[in-house]
Amino acid sequence: MPAPAQGAAKPSPAATATGKIGAAEVTVNYSSPGVKGRKIFGGLEQYGKVWRAGANEATTVEFSKAVTVEGKSLPAGKYGFFVIPAESGQWTAIFNKQPNQWGAFKYDEKQDALRVMVTPRKTAALTERLAYEVTPTGLVLRWENVELPVAIK
Repeated sequence: MPAPAQGAAKPSPAATATGKIGAAEVTVNYSSPGVKGRKIFGGLEQYGKVWRAGANEATTVEFSKAVTVEGKSLPAGKYGFFVIPAESGQWTAIFNKQPNQWGAFKYDEKQDALRVMVTPRKTAALTERLAYEVTPTGLVLRWENVELPVAIK
């Protein structure tokens, strides 16, 4: 796919979410695609397949201090963030030691620093553009009619 013309709006603009969880500064860098009337989960993003949790370059999550994710420890550092959506039940959230990747094309499970199971929630309102939020209790991904909270301390 050709790059957008100079000055043209990117279909999936770069975005950043920042905040503090405990003593750790947290930064999420991602590209924010739109729903644009498409079926996202189980359509554009297939169930059971690793997804870059954004568009373009893989989403990255950086922690200034060690944290606990869903009860499991994760050292300070910058990670590629991937998700494996599931048709029902829990989804897999992945923190990978290779933060600089294009998509999930070269994703290597052997480079995973941490995998945790998280429970998605259906939202009442549609979230047109993928968005991340850093809250005092973790990270929340929202897109289409899904909200995916990841508990972090």
